[in-house]
Amino acid sequence: MKKILLIAAVASMTMVSCKKDYTCECITEEGESGSTVKTTTTSVINAKKADAEIICNAGDYNFNFGTEIDKSECSIK
Repeated sequence: MKKILLIAAVASMTMVSCKKDYTCECITEEGESGSTVKTTTTSVINAKKADAEIICNAGDYNFNFGTEIDKSECSIK
């Protein structure tokens, strides 16, 4: 019985701390209004899902300088 509990405990610990690859996609707009340039960049993050979302969302920004727009929106795909 103790062997079964030990095996079950080890198996559950490995399942909880599982990391995998998540793709972070960022769409960036730069330039003056009416003539903005959109670019898309992707990167792979190897982490737990919650950590990957935090890392990916750190790339978000939004700046408006009069008629110039610079913004980036990142999300896990």
